[in-house]
Amino acid sequence: MIKIEGLTKKYGTKPALNNVSLELPRGEIVGLFGENGAGKTTLMKSIFGFIPHKGTITLDGEKITHKNIEKLSFATCEHSFFPALTPSAHLDFYKEHFPSFNEKRYTGLMEFFELPKNRPLRTFSAGQKNQFEVILALSQGADYIFMDEPFAGNDVFNREDFYKVLSGILNDNETVILSTHLIEEVSDFIGRAILIREGEIIGDKTAEALENEGKTLMSYIKETYHYRPDRVGKALSDIMGEEV
Repeated sequence: MIKIEGLTKKYGTKPALNNVSLELPRGEIVGLFGENGAGKTTLMKSIFGFIPHKGTITLDGEKITHKNIEKLSFATCEHSFFPALTPSAHLDFYKEHFPSFNEKRYTGLMEFFELPKNRPLRTFSAGQKNQFEVILALSQGADYIFMDEPFAGNDVFNREDFYKVLSGILNDNETVILSTHLIEEVSDFIGRAILIREGEIIGDKTAEALENEGKTLMSYIKETYHYRPDRVGKALSDIMGEEV
């Protein structure tokens, strides 16, 4: 289990995370939702130790260090691969450095996305680069797989098929934490929704709880964020009024 207690992060004087506490057991598919700048990426990077922060983060009761970091993987639209290398070279590198690397899953996903194996990654399209980033994260052999807007540049059909493949290949010990704005697309895929706003957790519910309450994921998010459906009409009225 990943346990987060009192996680706080500021950029200058601006708070990005404010006393966040959270538990992430194994075997979940978690959606992390929030507006731009809500703190989603900062939360993920803090877990990996990429940025300094206050508070404690533990994995199975131990601090996350080089000794257990291989239990975590990260697919980010900023990319973590080596652009001058080919997928085949990455395969050799990952097999050497990650003892639990799942070559069968890697090969299957490469075939699924129909990615070339012997071209440098810098020659890939934006969508292909993101696909390869996800493949590495899923094949590393990690227990916790973090994905930060991993589907940018992919068409709706690729995304839909990938959700189905992903839900079919995960084992009971693996947890996926998915940060995305594609709420309606992933609503049938996730088992738990965590809502973050202005650096604070404002909602955390399982899909089962939402179903029992007769709510959809989108309605839950709108309700929690106090979304006002009249704001567009009011803005248009104000703008047109000013022009008149």
